[in-house]
Amino acid sequence: MLLGALLIQEQVSASGPEWFGAAVAWLGEHQLAAQLIATVLLIVLAYIADKVAKWVLERITRRIVAGTAFTWDDVLVRAKVFKRLAHIAPALAIYYGIELIPGLSATFVSLVQHAAGAALIVVAVVLADAVLTAVGEIYSASSLSKGRPIRAYIQAFKIVLYILGLIVAVATLLGQSPAILLSGAAAFSAVLLLIFRDTILSFVASSHIANYDMMRVGDWIEVPKYGADGDVVEIGLHTIRVQNWDKTITTIPTHTFLTDSFKNWRAMSQSGGRRIKRALHIDMNSVRFLDDSDLKRFEKFSLLKDYIEEKKQVIEEDNAAREVDIDLVANARLLTNIGTFREYVVRYLRNHAKVHQRMTLIVRQLDPTPEGLPLEIYAFSNDVGWVSYEGIQSDIFDHLIAVIPEFDLRLFQVPSGRDFEAALSRK
Repeated sequence: MLLGALLIQEQVSASGPEWFGAAVAWLGEHQLAAQLIATVLLIVLAYIADKVAKWVLERITRRIVAGTAFTWDDVLVRAKVFKRLAHIAPALAIYYGIELIPGLSATFVSLVQHAAGAALIVVAVVLADAVLTAVGEIYSASSLSKGRPIRAYIQAFKIVLYILGLIVAVATLLGQSPAILLSGAAAFSAVLLLIFRDTILSFVASSHIANYDMMRVGDWIEVPKYGADGDVVEIGLHTIRVQNWDKTITTIPTHTFLTDSFKNWRAMSQSGGRRIKRALHIDMNSVRFLDDSDLKRFEKFSLLKDYIEEKKQVIEEDNAAREVDIDLVANARLLTNIGTFREYVVRYLRNHAKVHQRMTLIVRQLDPTPEGLPLEIYAFSNDVGWVSYEGIQSDIFDHLIAVIPEFDLRLFQVPSGRDFEAALSRK
């Protein structure tokens, strides 16, 4: 209004109040002061435009969000998408309002408009950043995110977005074409590659992990090189965070998964069975053949009754067919206590409610060692939970360790000080 009054100074002075006419006359004589006041008013107008735009957008979005059952609009509000959208208003006010101030040089007006244009580009980039953040949060809440995380892609896209936004903003501020700056940046490509080396490698690694489904959030992984053993809690562009079982957090550079090996336990969890692989070391001095009294005793074992009856018949028929002297154990075919115990373990596991019956189940002898004859149990529990698995495994070996004396077998154990003390006391 002040600018219009300058053009109709005489009319306003004649018809309006005397103080107003005097003010207009003063502004007409002092053009610099008028320009300064108009500029301040433009800045105030831009500030008011920002506040009004925020207020209007907040009221509109609040009503829309409250009236819908969708969750994605709440995410947009949390990501401050609409608040950042409001920043367009002051930039537009300055861009177009600077032209309304009379007497300004074309160079100054162009410079201010270039600055406002650069500000608009910055607002657009920041707005796009908020939208990408919201998209990532919405996707993370879906079931697809467990198999195909996109956090690394969003981070990489944000980096590219900010680099391009910076180039375009600087070009707009200088009044030059962005192509000129891009062609000049090509000369520094080697430097850029050096600076963003880890980012490029991390992006390639993230793509490799996603494309080959090597890892998901929630997977249990082991990375011995970094001491990581626990669940993956975040797959980012530059780092992968693992919460170890002791509740500590290990941060591993993403690009290292291109070269370093790691173990993922997801397949075990999905299979429904968790491996039990442990050996009992039998004192070989306790291994012997079974006699008739042993066979009668083992026939009372519900798990061995059918086995003993079948083996007795097979052995008797075999010895009779070969006409061997059964008093010479080297010639006769006889059962052993360790073989019978091995069969007992197999039948015990086959009847165990917590052992997976459709997976491999083996009870085998390993090569003898100075610590005895290892009898290895190789089976799978049908509960993959860590606590449950450890309980199942412990229950199995509790029983086997307690029942092994019934077969006149001894477990090997390195003599302790008390063993030597007892031996000396017997002398």
